[in-house]
Amino acid sequence: MADEFGHLPRRPGRIVLATKWSLQGLRAAWLNESSFRLEVYLFVVLAPLGLWLGASAIERALLLGSCMLVLSIELLNSAIEAVIERYGAEHHELAGRAKDMGSAAVFVLMLNVLLTWGLILGPRLL
Repeated sequence: MADEFGHLPRRPGRIVLATKWSLQGLRAAWLNESSFRLEVYLFVVLAPLGLWLGASAIERALLLGSCMLVLSIELLNSAIEAVIERYGAEHHELAGRAKDMGSAAVFVLMLNVLLTWGLILGPRLL
């Protein structure tokens, strides 16, 4: 039963529900977002490389973490797009701006992946 603010009580079952909802979100992104699937495929390739090429735990965390951030922001970008589409397909300047900014956030984090991997692995290759 919810408290006076509408929050479910803090109990182990709440963690199970939160996990269930998160997995539903991941499944929805996988089924409906080709960009998310592409980024997951890239992560599947880059994650083992990051674990192998990282010389320390910090380097491995940075290499993998930069890729995971892209996935996280792609999920948020997809959520923004879904909400905008919910209200109609007609063009609105603010809706277009929100979609563009979500896309830009993903792009900036992809540049972050390139920068992170380049700064960590570049000196070893040169």
